[in-house]
Amino acid sequence: MRYLRLTIAALLCMSLASGGANAQSADSSESSEYLIKAGFIYNFAQLVQWPPAAFVQPDSPIVIGILGVDPFGELIDRVVQNKKLDGRSLIVKRLKRGASLKECSILFVSSSEAAHLEEVLQSTKGLPILTIGEIPGFAVRGGIINLTLEGNRVRFEVNIEAAKQANLNISSRLLALARIVPQSADGKRSE
Repeated sequence: MRYLRLTIAALLCMSLASGGANAQSADSSESSEYLIKAGFIYNFAQLVQWPPAAFVQPDSPIVIGILGVDPFGELIDRVVQNKKLDGRSLIVKRLKRGASLKECSILFVSSSEAAHLEEVLQSTKGLPILTIGEIPGFAVRGGIINLTLEGNRVRFEVNIEAAKQANLNISSRLLALARIVPQSADGKRSE
């Protein structure tokens, strides 16, 4: 737990130091929220194991797809720039609805896709894709990780059953920091 917090803090400091002018051009509270979320996504990648068949080659990159309106701008690109995990580089791709998602290792579903969430989750079902969203009820409806705001803090929920269905192994260190949510029986939001 302490290691994850230190890693996130160090990552945020490095990103802020290298980001300077570009980070100031956006609204600072929104930009810091998405810098933190970008750091979370990078750390999630470190704490998730994909099955060997998820990658075509031993050095295939970890593709982070951003589906819908991109709230990160260049922030997420800077966070993963020149980083490698298990010999794999990380690359970010911006995707539009209808694009093939199969090449993604991680898929961030923007809040702009809320109306199409069921379709997106259905298209990733059974694929080794770590789905991450920021839509209320994302994890309950079948997404794997949902980033939430509580006050001014970014928190996250994890749907362990959805991770199992995607054949992804999530580290117990990550799960210890998460709020675990059950998936509703029909994959729809239960309230």
